[in-house]
Amino acid sequence: MSYEELMLRAITKAEKFKFTAKPNPVVGAIIIKDNEIISEGYHEIFGENHAEINAIEEAKKLLGKKFQSFSELTLICTLEPCSHKGKTGSCADFIVKTGIKHIVIGAIDPNPKVAGNGIKILKDNGILVEIGLLKHLVEKQNKFFFYKHKNKKPYITVKIASSIDGKSHYSGERVFITSQSSRNDVQKIRAEYDAILTGGNTLRNDNPKMNARVDFHTNQPKKILLTNNTYNEGFDFFKNASVDVFKINNLKKIIDSYANSEVCSILIEAGPKLVNAFLNEGIVDELIVYSSTKKLGENGINWFYEDNAIENYGFKLESSYKIDTDLKEIFIKNE
Repeated sequence: MSYEELMLRAITKAEKFKFTAKPNPVVGAIIIKDNEIISEGYHEIFGENHAEINAIEEAKKLLGKKFQSFSELTLICTLEPCSHKGKTGSCADFIVKTGIKHIVIGAIDPNPKVAGNGIKILKDNGILVEIGLLKHLVEKQNKFFFYKHKNKKPYITVKIASSIDGKSHYSGERVFITSQSSRNDVQKIRAEYDAILTGGNTLRNDNPKMNARVDFHTNQPKKILLTNNTYNEGFDFFKNASVDVFKINNLKKIIDSYANSEVCSILIEAGPKLVNAFLNEGIVDELIVYSSTKKLGENGINWFYEDNAIENYGFKLESSYKIDTDLKEIFIKNE
């Protein structure tokens, strides 16, 4: 297999762990000798061994059988090995100690704690390092992680469910607008994000859980509540969850407070008032709209107050497809 084929294999197999490695990036590592795979490793669970260490530990089992020294081997790694101690120690230092002499890296880690420092450790210890193979695929796979460190803020997505006449709900009343299939789709989206944000009105009116109810294991998102009131933890929103509560109204300041945290992505699920406030601040990167064929009429609460409001906020349609009788549209912020 070529290096490109091996890198693609590592990227593809790493994807399996995107729900359990988050908020860390997914990473794959493959160790080869003369283009034969000796071992593979992946960053499977947040807080546990990184991909390179898992691959090396597997390779050690074959030392003296399939190879005599780690200096004979090449390591293919989708992301630059970390240089800082973190939760698991420096992968770059660990690699140096094995005696591996050749490494092929997909993308440089954008985290300023690493950002080339891992590569420097490798090169300073006489390791031949190649960089940039299928870099675009590694960055795409870890979109939230790369965005966060490039822009110094989490990636912000707003999700709304709208009736065919652009309404959110009836005043003081919870309404299921979209189909069960669309609501199941939302659960999968929640599983992808590091945090979910809502407001006090939604909490009072709907008493939502806002966790990811999926049939696979995922690291449940942190929850963020924006409110001027004090709530006891009897609400479902607080059960078995890590919740940050903000009583300030400066939305940009709230989002900026996560710049140095592990939160790389935030999903906003809230009512029209809070959603429009975030859109007006210009800090939303993506908008997901589920539209049903149901009509709420003049008593319904509008999501927006102008025609083509989404486009007016500076978004362009990225994709559109049907879920049962509903329409799911994804809008991306114009660059």
